[in-house]
Amino acid sequence: MAFPCFFPVFVVWFLWVMTMTIHKSAEDYLEAMLMLKEERGYIRSIDVAEKLGVTKPSVSYATKRLRESGYIGLDPAGMIVLLEPGMEIAERIYERHKLLTELLIRLGVSPETARDDACKIEHDLSVETFDAIRRHAKQYS
Repeated sequence: MAFPCFFPVFVVWFLWVMTMTIHKSAEDYLEAMLMLKEERGYIRSIDVAEKLGVTKPSVSYATKRLRESGYIGLDPAGMIVLLEPGMEIAERIYERHKLLTELLIRLGVSPETARDDACKIEHDLSVETFDAIRRHAKQYS
């Protein structure tokens, strides 16, 4: 079967879109793992599933991908461990989440809505915009 000449372009586009989707999802998983580590002192797959409202098989797939990418590992007891690259991403996203939530609450948004909206915003802000928000928050806190 011969593929049309646009097929390679489609494949590149598809892989780019999937990478973008996986990237945001990976950030959510890493952030949830950091939050669990801070809350409980350990990270279990079942707790990640509960925190994100996803199934255990989804977490298994995600953790496999994150392990293969060098973002997480497993300790001898089978608990998830954030490796340095994963910790850097998790801390960056979590910092954005906390600051944006706080800012939205100060603007009069309910805490629940502020948390939900911060989750939506935290991945898409440029570094420049987030740095400006951070400077502004420090100036008026």
